[in-house]
Amino acid sequence: MNTPFVWQGRVDTEEPGDSTRWHQRVQTFDAASHDGVALIGFAVDEGVRRNGGRPGAAQGPHALRGALANMPVLGEPALWDAGDVACPDAATDDALDTAQEALAQRVAAVMAQGCRPLVLGGGHEVAWGTFQGLMRARPDLKKPLIVNLDAHFDLRQAARGNSGTPFRQIAQWCAAQGRPFDYCVLGISRFANTRALFDRADELGVRYWLDEALQSPAQMAQAQASLAQALQACDGVYLTVCLDVLPAPVAPGVSAPSTLGLPLAQVETFIDQVLATGRLVASDIAELNPALDPAGVTARLAARIAARMARG
Repeated sequence: MNTPFVWQGRVDTEEPGDSTRWHQRVQTFDAASHDGVALIGFAVDEGVRRNGGRPGAAQGPHALRGALANMPVLGEPALWDAGDVACPDAATDDALDTAQEALAQRVAAVMAQGCRPLVLGGGHEVAWGTFQGLMRARPDLKKPLIVNLDAHFDLRQAARGNSGTPFRQIAQWCAAQGRPFDYCVLGISRFANTRALFDRADELGVRYWLDEALQSPAQMAQAQASLAQALQACDGVYLTVCLDVLPAPVAPGVSAPSTLGLPLAQVETFIDQVLATGRLVASDIAELNPALDPAGVTARLAARIAARMARG
Protein backbone atom coordinates (compact mmCIF):
# COMPACT_ATOMS: atom_id res chain seq x y z
CA MET A 1 0.00 0.00 0.00
CA ASN A 2 1.14 3.55 -0.66
CA THR A 3 1.99 5.96 2.16
CA PRO A 4 -1.35 7.11 3.65
CA PHE A 5 -2.47 10.55 2.56
CA VAL A 6 -2.23 13.18 5.31
CA TRP A 7 -5.44 15.21 5.39
CA GLN A 8 -4.54 18.80 6.22
CA GLY A 9 -5.49 22.27 5.06
CA ARG A 10 -6.95 25.61 5.97
CA VAL A 11 -8.58 26.10 9.38
CA ASP A 12 -10.76 29.20 9.75
CA THR A 13 -10.30 29.71 13.50
CA GLU A 14 -11.69 33.26 13.46
CA GLU A 15 -14.84 32.39 11.52
CA PRO A 16 -17.89 32.43 13.88
CA GLY A 17 -20.02 30.04 11.78
CA ASP A 18 -19.47 26.45 10.66
CA SER A 19 -16.31 26.49 8.56
CA THR A 20 -15.58 22.76 8.54
CA ARG A 21 -13.59 21.51 5.58
CA TRP A 22 -13.02 18.01 4.26
CA HIS A 23 -9.61 17.60 5.90
CA GLN A 24 -11.32 18.13 9.27
CA ARG A 25 -14.09 15.60 8.57
CA VAL A 26 -12.41 12.66 6.82
CA GLN A 27 -11.51 9.78 9.13
CA THR A 28 -9.51 6.62 8.53
CA PHE A 29 -11.70 3.69 7.54
CA ASP A 30 -11.58 0.82 10.03
CA ALA A 31 -13.72 -2.00 11.42
CA ALA A 32 -15.92 0.49 13.28
CA SER A 33 -16.72 2.60 10.19
CA HIS A 34 -20.37 2.50 9.14
CA ASP A 35 -22.56 4.48 6.76
CA GLY A 36 -21.39 7.46 4.75
CA VAL A 37 -18.93 7.48 1.86
CA ALA A 38 -15.59 5.66 1.76
CA LEU A 39 -12.85 6.98 -0.51
CA ILE A 40 -10.63 4.33 -2.10
CA GLY A 41 -7.64 5.33 -4.22
CA PHE A 42 -6.74 3.30 -7.31
CA ALA A 43 -3.17 4.49 -7.75
CA VAL A 44 -2.68 2.60 -11.00
CA ASP A 45 -2.08 3.53 -14.63
CA GLU A 46 -0.75 0.21 -15.93
CA GLY A 47 -3.94 -0.09 -17.98
CA VAL A 48 -3.30 3.28 -19.59
CA ARG A 49 0.25 2.24 -20.44
CA ARG A 50 -0.96 -1.01 -21.99
CA ASN A 51 -3.55 0.93 -23.99
CA GLY A 52 -0.91 3.21 -25.50
CA GLY A 53 -1.99 6.24 -23.46
CA ARG A 54 -0.01 8.80 -21.52
CA PRO A 55 0.84 7.42 -18.04
CA GLY A 56 0.66 9.48 -14.87
CA ALA A 57 -2.81 8.67 -13.52
CA ALA A 58 -1.27 6.55 -10.75
CA GLN A 59 -0.72 9.87 -8.94
CA GLY A 60 -4.37 10.83 -9.46
CA PRO A 61 -5.74 9.74 -6.06
CA HIS A 62 -3.14 11.80 -4.17
CA ALA A 63 -3.84 14.91 -6.27
CA LEU A 64 -7.59 14.46 -5.97
CA ARG A 65 -7.45 14.13 -2.19
CA GLY A 66 -5.26 17.23 -2.10
CA ALA A 67 -7.90 19.16 -4.03
CA LEU A 68 -10.65 17.81 -1.75
CA ALA A 69 -8.86 18.71 1.49
CA ASN A 70 -10.01 22.35 1.56
CA MET A 71 -13.47 21.64 0.14
CA PRO A 72 -16.14 23.01 2.51
CA VAL A 73 -18.42 20.46 4.17
CA LEU A 74 -21.98 21.25 3.11
CA GLY A 75 -24.25 18.32 3.81
CA GLU A 76 -21.76 15.48 3.30
CA PRO A 77 -22.39 12.30 5.27
CA ALA A 78 -19.62 10.58 7.25
CA LEU A 79 -16.42 10.58 5.17
CA TRP A 80 -13.89 7.75 5.38
CA ASP A 81 -10.53 7.18 3.72
CA ALA A 82 -9.92 3.51 2.96
CA GLY A 83 -6.45 4.07 1.53
CA ASP A 84 -4.96 3.22 -1.86
CA VAL A 85 -4.61 0.18 -4.05
CA ALA A 86 -1.36 0.25 -6.02
CA CYS A 87 0.29 -1.77 -8.79
CA PRO A 88 3.95 -1.83 -7.72
CA ASP A 89 5.23 -4.57 -10.03
CA ALA A 90 3.75 -3.52 -13.37
CA ALA A 91 6.29 -5.58 -15.31
CA THR A 92 4.46 -8.83 -14.60
CA ASP A 93 1.58 -9.98 -16.78
CA ASP A 94 -0.80 -10.35 -13.85
CA ALA A 95 0.09 -7.08 -12.08
CA LEU A 96 -3.01 -5.24 -13.27
CA ASP A 97 -5.29 -8.18 -12.55
CA THR A 98 -3.85 -8.32 -9.03
CA ALA A 99 -4.49 -4.61 -8.48
CA GLN A 100 -8.06 -4.87 -9.78
CA GLU A 101 -8.69 -7.86 -7.51
CA ALA A 102 -7.37 -5.90 -4.53
CA LEU A 103 -9.69 -3.02 -5.43
CA ALA A 104 -12.64 -5.41 -5.74
CA GLN A 105 -11.92 -6.76 -2.27
CA ARG A 106 -11.72 -3.29 -0.79
CA VAL A 107 -14.92 -2.10 -2.50
CA ALA A 108 -16.75 -5.17 -1.20
CA ALA A 109 -15.33 -4.64 2.30
CA VAL A 110 -16.52 -1.04 2.64
CA MET A 111 -19.94 -1.95 1.24
CA ALA A 112 -20.21 -4.79 3.76
CA GLN A 113 -19.98 -2.14 6.48
CA GLY A 114 -22.76 -0.06 4.96
CA CYS A 115 -20.53 2.54 3.29
CA ARG A 116 -20.83 3.69 -0.30
CA PRO A 117 -17.51 3.43 -2.17
CA LEU A 118 -16.20 6.39 -4.13
CA VAL A 119 -13.08 5.23 -5.96
CA LEU A 120 -10.49 7.79 -7.04
CA GLY A 121 -8.49 6.79 -10.13
CA GLY A 122 -6.23 5.97 -11.72
CA GLY A 123 -6.89 4.85 -15.29
CA HIS A 124 -10.34 3.71 -16.39
CA GLU A 125 -9.26 0.12 -15.82
CA VAL A 126 -10.55 1.03 -12.34
CA ALA A 127 -14.05 0.17 -13.60
CA TRP A 128 -13.42 -3.56 -13.78
CA GLY A 129 -12.26 -3.61 -10.15
CA THR A 130 -15.09 -1.40 -8.89
CA PHE A 131 -17.72 -3.48 -10.67
CA GLN A 132 -16.36 -6.79 -9.37
CA GLY A 133 -16.40 -5.49 -5.81
CA LEU A 134 -19.91 -4.10 -6.20
CA MET A 135 -21.33 -7.40 -7.43
CA ARG A 136 -19.60 -9.37 -4.66
CA ALA A 137 -21.16 -7.09 -2.06
CA ARG A 138 -24.57 -6.93 -3.76
CA PRO A 139 -25.24 -10.26 -5.51
CA ASP A 140 -28.94 -9.52 -4.92
CA LEU A 141 -28.90 -6.88 -7.67
CA LYS A 142 -30.77 -8.31 -10.64
CA LYS A 143 -30.76 -5.25 -12.89
CA PRO A 144 -27.66 -3.16 -12.16
CA LEU A 145 -27.21 -0.18 -14.44
CA ILE A 146 -23.83 1.22 -15.44
CA VAL A 147 -23.88 4.93 -16.25
CA ASN A 148 -20.61 6.11 -17.78
CA LEU A 149 -19.79 9.72 -18.63
CA ASP A 150 -16.99 9.24 -21.15
CA ALA A 151 -15.72 10.13 -24.62
CA HIS A 152 -14.85 6.45 -25.16
CA PHE A 153 -16.79 3.18 -25.07
CA ASP A 154 -13.91 1.25 -23.41
CA LEU A 155 -15.18 -1.94 -25.06
CA ARG A 156 -11.88 -2.91 -26.70
CA GLN A 157 -10.77 -6.44 -27.42
CA ALA A 158 -7.26 -7.19 -26.14
CA ALA A 159 -5.26 -10.17 -24.95
CA ARG A 160 -4.68 -8.40 -21.61
CA GLY A 161 -7.00 -6.03 -19.80
CA ASN A 162 -6.25 -2.33 -20.09
CA SER A 163 -7.93 1.04 -19.67
CA GLY A 164 -9.85 0.48 -22.91
CA THR A 165 -11.33 -2.93 -22.03
CA PRO A 166 -13.23 -2.71 -18.71
CA PHE A 167 -16.78 -2.60 -20.04
CA ARG A 168 -16.12 -5.40 -22.52
CA GLN A 169 -14.85 -7.41 -19.55
CA ILE A 170 -18.00 -6.57 -17.62
CA ALA A 171 -20.14 -7.56 -20.62
CA GLN A 172 -18.39 -10.93 -20.79
CA TRP A 173 -18.85 -11.46 -17.05
CA CYS A 174 -22.56 -10.64 -17.31
CA ALA A 175 -22.96 -13.08 -20.21
CA ALA A 176 -21.21 -15.84 -18.24
CA GLN A 177 -23.44 -15.16 -15.24
CA GLY A 178 -26.62 -15.00 -17.29
CA ARG A 179 -27.15 -11.39 -16.20
CA PRO A 180 -28.20 -8.43 -18.34
CA PHE A 181 -25.49 -6.02 -19.45
CA ASP A 182 -27.15 -2.63 -19.03
CA TYR A 183 -24.66 0.05 -20.06
CA CYS A 184 -25.35 3.71 -20.84
CA VAL A 185 -22.58 6.04 -22.05
CA LEU A 186 -22.98 9.80 -22.34
CA GLY A 187 -20.48 11.91 -24.26
CA ILE A 188 -19.15 9.49 -26.87
CA SER A 189 -16.94 11.12 -29.50
CA ARG A 190 -17.25 10.05 -33.15
CA PHE A 191 -13.63 11.08 -33.53
CA ALA A 192 -12.23 8.92 -30.72
CA ASN A 193 -13.88 5.54 -31.34
CA THR A 194 -13.39 3.22 -34.30
CA ARG A 195 -16.12 1.66 -36.40
CA ALA A 196 -15.39 -1.65 -34.68
CA LEU A 197 -16.20 -0.10 -31.29
CA PHE A 198 -19.48 1.40 -32.52
CA ASP A 199 -20.39 -1.99 -34.00
CA ARG A 200 -19.53 -3.77 -30.75
CA ALA A 201 -21.61 -1.29 -28.78
CA ASP A 202 -24.56 -1.98 -31.07
CA GLU A 203 -24.08 -5.75 -30.74
CA LEU A 204 -24.11 -5.48 -26.96
CA GLY A 205 -27.16 -3.23 -26.87
CA VAL A 206 -25.27 -0.29 -25.39
CA ARG A 207 -27.25 2.93 -25.12
CA TYR A 208 -25.05 5.88 -25.96
CA TRP A 209 -25.27 9.58 -26.70
CA LEU A 210 -22.69 11.46 -28.76
CA ASP A 211 -21.01 14.54 -27.32
CA GLU A 212 -22.28 16.61 -30.26
CA ALA A 213 -25.85 15.52 -29.43
CA LEU A 214 -25.67 16.83 -25.87
CA GLN A 215 -24.85 20.49 -26.41
CA SER A 216 -28.28 22.20 -26.41
CA PRO A 217 -31.09 22.28 -23.80
CA ALA A 218 -33.42 20.40 -26.15
CA GLN A 219 -30.83 17.66 -26.73
CA MET A 220 -30.18 17.39 -23.01
CA ALA A 221 -33.88 17.05 -22.28
CA GLN A 222 -34.17 14.14 -24.72
CA ALA A 223 -31.17 12.36 -23.23
CA GLN A 224 -32.42 12.90 -19.68
CA ALA A 225 -35.81 11.45 -20.57
CA SER A 226 -34.19 8.35 -22.02
CA LEU A 227 -31.82 7.99 -19.08
CA ALA A 228 -34.75 8.37 -16.68
CA GLN A 229 -36.34 5.26 -18.19
CA ALA A 230 -33.15 3.24 -17.67
CA LEU A 231 -32.83 4.51 -14.09
CA GLN A 232 -36.42 3.61 -13.34
CA ALA A 233 -35.94 0.04 -14.59
CA CYS A 234 -32.77 -0.73 -12.58
CA ASP A 235 -32.32 -1.78 -8.97
CA GLY A 236 -28.90 -0.19 -8.45
CA VAL A 237 -26.58 2.21 -10.28
CA TYR A 238 -22.82 2.16 -10.72
CA LEU A 239 -21.78 5.65 -11.84
CA THR A 240 -18.37 6.10 -13.44
CA VAL A 241 -16.97 9.40 -14.70
CA CYS A 242 -13.98 9.54 -17.03
CA LEU A 243 -12.61 13.07 -16.88
CA ASP A 244 -11.84 13.02 -20.61
CA VAL A 245 -15.56 13.52 -21.21
CA LEU A 246 -14.97 17.19 -20.39
CA PRO A 247 -13.52 19.70 -22.87
CA ALA A 248 -9.73 19.85 -22.99
CA PRO A 249 -9.52 23.52 -21.87
CA VAL A 250 -11.19 22.71 -18.54
CA ALA A 251 -9.78 19.16 -18.15
CA PRO A 252 -6.29 19.09 -19.70
CA GLY A 253 -4.92 16.64 -17.14
CA VAL A 254 -6.10 13.40 -18.76
CA SER A 255 -4.51 10.85 -21.07
CA ALA A 256 -6.71 11.73 -24.07
CA PRO A 257 -8.18 15.28 -23.89
CA SER A 258 -11.45 15.91 -25.74
CA THR A 259 -11.71 18.42 -28.54
CA LEU A 260 -15.43 18.99 -27.90
CA GLY A 261 -16.56 17.10 -24.80
CA LEU A 262 -19.48 17.89 -22.52
CA PRO A 263 -19.60 21.16 -20.58
CA LEU A 264 -19.31 20.71 -16.82
CA ALA A 265 -22.91 21.87 -16.34
CA GLN A 266 -24.12 18.97 -18.51
CA VAL A 267 -21.92 16.47 -16.69
CA GLU A 268 -23.25 17.64 -13.33
CA THR A 269 -26.83 17.50 -14.61
CA PHE A 270 -26.46 13.80 -15.39
CA ILE A 271 -24.71 13.12 -12.08
CA ASP A 272 -27.53 14.86 -10.21
CA GLN A 273 -30.10 12.85 -12.15
CA VAL A 274 -28.46 9.61 -11.00
CA LEU A 275 -28.13 10.83 -7.41
CA ALA A 276 -31.79 11.88 -7.28
CA THR A 277 -32.92 8.29 -7.76
CA GLY A 278 -31.41 7.18 -4.45
CA ARG A 279 -30.16 4.06 -6.24
CA LEU A 280 -26.46 4.87 -6.49
CA VAL A 281 -24.48 2.01 -4.94
CA ALA A 282 -20.92 2.73 -6.12
CA SER A 283 -19.04 5.33 -8.13
CA ASP A 284 -15.59 6.19 -9.38
CA ILE A 285 -13.68 8.96 -11.14
CA ALA A 286 -11.06 7.99 -13.71
CA GLU A 287 -8.11 9.35 -15.70
CA LEU A 288 -6.89 12.24 -13.53
CA ASN A 289 -3.26 12.67 -14.60
CA PRO A 290 -1.42 15.23 -12.43
CA ALA A 291 1.64 15.06 -14.69
CA LEU A 292 -0.44 16.72 -17.41
CA ASP A 293 -2.19 19.12 -15.03
CA PRO A 294 0.51 21.55 -13.86
CA ALA A 295 -1.96 24.21 -12.73
CA GLY A 296 -4.13 21.68 -10.91
CA VAL A 297 -7.32 22.70 -12.72
CA THR A 298 -8.33 19.13 -13.59
CA ALA A 299 -7.75 18.02 -10.00
CA ARG A 300 -10.00 20.82 -8.72
CA LEU A 301 -12.66 19.90 -11.26
CA ALA A 302 -12.43 16.24 -10.19
CA ALA A 303 -12.73 17.28 -6.56
CA ARG A 304 -15.91 19.21 -7.33
CA ILE A 305 -17.37 16.11 -8.98
CA ALA A 306 -16.27 13.88 -6.08
CA ALA A 307 -17.80 16.19 -3.48
CA ARG A 308 -21.01 16.32 -5.50
CA MET A 309 -21.15 12.52 -5.58
CA ALA A 310 -20.45 12.32 -1.83
CA ARG A 311 -23.15 14.83 -0.92
CA GLY A 312 -25.72 12.88 -2.90
